[in-house]
Formats: sequence, C-alpha cells, structure tokens
Amino acid sequence: MGTKYCTNCGQKLVEDAKVCPSCGEKTVELNTKQETPDSQIQKPVLSRSSNIKQSDLDQINKTISLKNNQSIIFIKSLLMAVLFLIISILPFYDNNPLTGIWGIAFVGLFAFLSAIIIAVIFKSRAKKLQTLITGENVLASWILSTKEKSDYVNYLFANEKAKNKGIFWISTILTVIIFVIFILVIEEGKAAMFLAMIALIVLIGLFAFGMPMYYKNKNLNGDGNVLIGKKFTYINGFFHNWDFPLSGIKKAHIINEPFYGLFIQYYYTDRTFINTEELNIPAPQNADLAPIINKLEG
Repeated sequence: MGTKYCTNCGQKLVEDAKVCPSCGEKTVELNTKQETPDSQIQKPVLSRSSNIKQSDLDQINKTISLKNNQSIIFIKSLLMAVLFLIISILPFYDNNPLTGIWGIAFVGLFAFLSAIIIAVIFKSRAKKLQTLITGENVLASWILSTKEKSDYVNYLFANEKAKNKGIFWISTILTVIIFVIFILVIEEGKAAMFLAMIALIVLIGLFAFGMPMYYKNKNLNGDGNVLIGKKFTYINGFFHNWDFPLSGIKKAHIINEPFYGLFIQYYYTDRTFINTEELNIPAPQNADLAPIINKLEG
C-alpha cells in the first residue's frame, strides 16, 4: 500500500489515520488508479464510510467551508415576499403614492405569492444540500483542479451556445414569418411593425447569446466543489436533485470525453410529462468512479 496524503492540505499521513492531524479533513478515500503524491494536486475522490465514528464526522464537518447557496436564495425570496406584500397593501391606505392604484395591489399580491412559492421550494432544496455538506447523504466528494474546472466550464459554454444558436434561428424565422404577414395585411403602421420585429429579434439574440456567457462567468467563479449523493448532487455551485415522485436515475457511467468523469442522466415528471437532464461531472484522473456508479444504480 502506498504512502497516504491528506487530500485537502497534502500532509503525509500514517496508514490508519481517519482524520488529518493538520487540517482535520477526513482521509477515507475511494480506490485510485495510482497512489502517488500527485493526489495532493488532483484532489482525489473522498468517500463517506460507515466505519467512521460520529465524533470523527463532527470534526470533519467543522472544517467544511462550503456555503449553502440554496439557503441564500431562500432568504432573498422571503425578503422579496415581504416587499411585495407591502406594495400590495399600500393601495388600500391613504396619503401614499400608491393609494387607490388597484392594479399595483393585484400585481404586488401575485408577486408576493410567487415569492412565497419560490421560498418554499428553495427551503426544501437548502435542506437537501445541507445533508451533502454535512456528509449525511454524500456518497463521494472532491474539489476540481484549475484545469478540470476550466475544461468543465468550456464544455458547458460550447454546448449551451450551440443549443441557443439553434433556438435563436428558429425563433427568428418564426418571428419574421408572423410579422411579415401582419405587415402585408395592415394598411398603416408598416414601419412601426418592422421596427418592432427588429427589436424583438435583437432581444431574442441578446438572450440566446448572452445567457451562455452569463453562466460561463458564473461557473468560472464557482467554488469547484463536487458532492455526489444518491438522489441529488452539487457541482461547482449548482444543485441538482431527482428525489421527486416518478423521478430517478436512468443512466450512470464513466466518461473519458470531453474529460474524465461521471455521466448521470436522470428523469423527473411534471406538468409537461417526463423530462430528462444530463450531467457530465469532471473528476480527478486517478479516481476510481465505479463504486459511485454502483451506489447510484443500486
């Protein structure tokens, strides 16, 4: 058996160590393809194991610095709900700019209810993510290296850009057809309709090509953490879950292109019937991902 190193700080460890004496990081790990000091750089997969004492797990969790971003969205949604509630109430009171403007009251009430629904959804997501952060429901976790993160971000950007390019052209063609019909039929306002068509196409273009760039920047600023659970996962700042009724995993296997990692295809059922999502999750080259796949499909 090769020399063991802490996957968090690189400290050399004794053979039976369960917690790093330097930083407190858990040292139980999945089998790796090669056990070398390179694991200090690659940040190999960490796996929660049933033979770890609760006291050790508590010590490990004290060192986790990952923020629960779903909780942040939950708090923001509550604040927005309070704001919209105030706006919806003001029209009923005298001596304020919104007095008697019932349209504002209706819009404010609708926005309030929407914010409450969003808060409830993200409260539930925050609880699920917290079970990954604490290790309660995590199967494996690792931190992306700079190169792994860069490859992942560029892959997502290229995919999203290509998909949105197709959506842009389809939307543009439909927009032109609809507006041309109106321009040919109406007697007046042809120039205004033409300008409206151009403005709508520009708006569609900004959305289609601007969103991939937005998400690229968001991913580049992500924390690089990957937490894999049986029913949900956290990848570089984004949380995915498939624990709904009539939902689950369709496929899970190892990939070597566009990078070495884990492929997960899951499905969920909503008002549009069955939908599928695909996740390509980068992993360190020396990580043995087979145990994770067995647990996901088990």
